[in-house]
Order: sequence, then C-alpha cells, then structure tokens
Amino acid sequence: MKKIIAILLILMMASGATIADDGHQQEDIERSFEKGLVLSIEEEESEHSFISKIQHVEVKMLTGEFKGEIVMIENVISDSYVMDIDVQVDQKVLVSVEKYEDGTVEFYITSEVRDHYILYMLIIFVVALLIVGKFQGIKTIFTLGVTFFFIFMVELPLLMRGYNAVLVTVVVAIFITIITVTVISGLTKKSLAAIIGTTIGVVVAGGMAIFVSNQVKLTGLSMDEAVMLLSIQGETINFQYLLFAAILLGALGAIMDVAMSIASSIDEVHNVNSALSFKELFDSGMRVGRDIMGTMANTLILAYTGSSLPLLLLFMSANDSLTRLVNLDIIATEVIRSLAGSIGLVITIPVTAILSVTLIKDHRFNK
Repeated sequence: MKKIIAILLILMMASGATIADDGHQQEDIERSFEKGLVLSIEEEESEHSFISKIQHVEVKMLTGEFKGEIVMIENVISDSYVMDIDVQVDQKVLVSVEKYEDGTVEFYITSEVRDHYILYMLIIFVVALLIVGKFQGIKTIFTLGVTFFFIFMVELPLLMRGYNAVLVTVVVAIFITIITVTVISGLTKKSLAAIIGTTIGVVVAGGMAIFVSNQVKLTGLSMDEAVMLLSIQGETINFQYLLFAAILLGALGAIMDVAMSIASSIDEVHNVNSALSFKELFDSGMRVGRDIMGTMANTLILAYTGSSLPLLLLFMSANDSLTRLVNLDIIATEVIRSLAGSIGLVITIPVTAILSVTLIKDHRFNK
C-alpha cells in the first residue's frame, strides 16, 4: 500500500508541476537541477498524520546561477521510505530550482548527490579495461560508447515519438551487433558468422516472447515505471511492444557474447589444424557452445531474478502460492523474459557453429 501511495504522489507531483503553493497556476516554469551543501538543519514536529517532521534546511548552492548563495529549503519527511530524503549537515544534495515568470524562485531538495561515486566506479572500470585489455580495452570502451549512443540518442527518442518499439529495437540491435563485432574482431569470416548468428538469436528470442506474450495476454504495464510513463505519454507508446523491445535488448548482450565465442573458437581450431573436416569443426564448436550454454543461460535467469528479488520476497512474505505467483502479470513477464532470452541463446549456438564452419570452408572468401 505504501508503494501505491508513493507512486500516486509521484504522479501528482508530475501532473501538478506547474502549480505552486502561492498561486502560480498555469505559469511556465524554468526548472534546473543544481548541487548544494547542507549547512544547518532545524527540525519541527508536524501535526499532520502523514508527515512525521519538517526540516528547515540551510543550503549553500554549489553550482548554477545561484552558486555561492545560501537558501532556506523546507524539506518534508513522511512515512514513505521511497519519497523521504532525510538530510544531514555537510551532506551534498540535488536541488530543484524553479523560476516563474514573475521572477519568483523556489528551491526543493530532490535527492542526495550520488554522481561522484558513480564517476569513481566508472573511472575504475575504464582503468581496469585498459590495464587488462590494453588495445582491446580501448575497443571495448568505444563499443560501449556506440551502444549508449544508439540506445539514448536513437532508440529512446524514436520510442518517445511513437515508433514501433519492436522494429526500432531490432534495427538498433543489428547496428550495435555489426559495429561491436567488427570493431572487436575486424572484417573477418568469424565476425560475419557472429553477426548473423546474433541477429538470428535475437529475432528468435523476440519472436518467442511476442508469441507467448500474446497467448497469455501480457500488458507490458506490470512495472511501476510503465504505469507512470502511461500517465505522461498516454497512448503514444505501445507498452506491449515496449515489453518485447526490453526482452530483445536484455538478451542481446548474452547472445552476442555466445555467438562471438563460438565463432572465435572454431576459427582458432581451424587455424591450428586446417585439415579438420566440416563435421569435426562443427562438433568442436558445439562442444564449446554446450559449455557456454549452461553458464550463459544461468546468467540471463539470474540477472532477471535479481532485478525482481524484492518483489519475489514481497510475495513470499505474503505466503502466496506458487500457482498464483506464476500467473501474476509481473511474474509471468519476468519468467517469459528469462526463458525467451535463454531460448534465443541456445538457438544461437548451432546456428553460429554452422555459419562459422561454412564460411571457413568456403575458399571463395579471404579470411
């Protein structure tokens, strides 16, 4: 119930963002988010049952137009663990600065500042890639940049405009696969095999998800974020297609990894002994694929289970039966997501093996 109340509060804040407490109805708001440092706090008890206390916070602005200025912000603490930001002295916070047409400026504490720790982890990740991978690490960083570009600069804007989520995701997945594999391994036979194998695996995963989801009538609205997006975007986005797109993207990384591993292993075996027959090379690739299959299928299932762990614990604490859990929209969505990705992954192994051996044995093309 608290989760539902928190979601409703978020929706109310989003829909009423243009209304201020002192009568700024229907005015355009210029909003920015800046960092600030908490200097002092004065707390008072609240008479309202849903508000536990009110903090009067003195904040020194660290960025933006009001950098260096000290502002007073009223921070309300309720019983919602999701919404509450119980600040402390010397803590850095993210402040929403709202400027109205009449010149009035209002400040709100929206969250703690976390980006510097994320930046530290990112630096450690990049350094580790460069130390361990050397030049290959540079290629990895580039391909990660390409992935982020296609997702945040291509796919998301197109989805916001109402384009078919499945079609957009398939095209984006193909481009990401082609660029990633080509950058990592160059224009070779094994790269071509990995690209085609990945594409087929992703399409199989998506097709399986679409078929089963239509049969069990999944809505794509099982997650809180989808419900919130529905209130903002209305009918612009097809949420069932968005679910399928999420399944495709979620499976892409693992399927690409499997396809590249199979293609590379067959290529290496052929380099060591070029006299091996088609069947011997194929069997070699399948043996590698079977070893990979167990761990990669587990990777997909554990990843999706991990993302739903709090939800699973919630249902377990309520002593719900397994039958009811599996038939819930949100649980069925995660199960189908895991199984569809795993099926696509398994199909990728023999497909990539056949393609790799066929291309290697085809002497019309240079390696």
